[in-house]
Amino acid sequence: MPSQSARLDALPAYVFVAISERIRQLEAEGIQVVRLDIGNPDMPPPSAVIESLADSARYPENHGYSGYRGTASFRQAIAQYYKTRFQVTINPETQVLPVIGSKEGIVNLSLAYLDRGDLALVPSISYPAYALGAQLAGADVHWIPTNATTNYLPDASSIPSEIARRTKLFWVNYPNNPTGATTDLAFYHDILEYCIANDILLVSDNPYVEVTFDGYIAPSLLQVPNASDHAVEFISFSKSHNMAGWRLGAAVGSPQALKTLLQVKSNMDSGHFKSIYDAGITALETPQSWIESRNRIYQQRRDRVIAALPEIGLEAETPKGSLYIWAKVHEGDADSYIEHALTEAHVTFAPGSAYGPDGKGYIRISLGVEDNQLNQAINNLKSWYAKV
Repeated sequence: MPSQSARLDALPAYVFVAISERIRQLEAEGIQVVRLDIGNPDMPPPSAVIESLADSARYPENHGYSGYRGTASFRQAIAQYYKTRFQVTINPETQVLPVIGSKEGIVNLSLAYLDRGDLALVPSISYPAYALGAQLAGADVHWIPTNATTNYLPDASSIPSEIARRTKLFWVNYPNNPTGATTDLAFYHDILEYCIANDILLVSDNPYVEVTFDGYIAPSLLQVPNASDHAVEFISFSKSHNMAGWRLGAAVGSPQALKTLLQVKSNMDSGHFKSIYDAGITALETPQSWIESRNRIYQQRRDRVIAALPEIGLEAETPKGSLYIWAKVHEGDADSYIEHALTEAHVTFAPGSAYGPDGKGYIRISLGVEDNQLNQAINNLKSWYAKV
């Protein structure tokens, strides 16, 4: 066989692929493992969404290609969502582009904009796809230091001018994966101002905008005046409506940026099954009461895990958003902690180091696990750690 492409030589295996292989090995030995590593919502979407999919799928004409830009009705529903939720006016014809879950859009946007010698600005604790997309494009990553002392917010004033000159993309993500950090419009305003001054496309990855707690309401970057002309925001139905397997999301914002992204996508995919778009429209019409009820379940799980942390060798701030708890390992050796938790307590965590250079010493705990399994995981961890 020929050798693989050079771009793959420096590309690590995706973290959850490696974790899944370890789990497969243990389960082959008859050991049941509770997964607290992956952010995979365990609850179903709203029932109306499922019914909408089934109804739409019964029409023969819905089974052909749906077009590279999705359906007009889906784009209009996204625009209406932004109007209702954020009081932002979006042109559905030029400022909405469906994506196959936000991860696909993130990587393809990198391919659309980055060449060798270009830079992407990436927070030093962040979703891996931001950096991996740049690597696949042959570009470089400049890590912006983020940690607990900065509330996990990147400081644009710390970026050297020579770095800014090479930069094309600046990634932000709040509510944050993996830390659960949140922010406000003042932060978005300052970062957008920096990006406009330096001719950088600001990209907000916002899949957790509807997963919030304690009365916190997450904003959209596009609420900042003029942001929709200079920035792109990704939303995803995976977390907002428990539709992870449906792979439905959207890029919203700059018409020029979406046109550039479409040039890549139209050469790589053919859009979604039309009935998925129809179900997505129904999801966007979901009553706020459903979201609030779902979030209360996540919040109860969050509180249960936070209460247990002192008994399992971890500490964390209580997050107001996202699906995760970002926990510091008391002894600091997160890799060893994760390995022993897996082999002795049979519970998986995501290693903080997978989220960037400043993630060492931390683990990410997912709340997307059924309550009985979560209780089992906590009990297993308590019993294991008491013997350490």
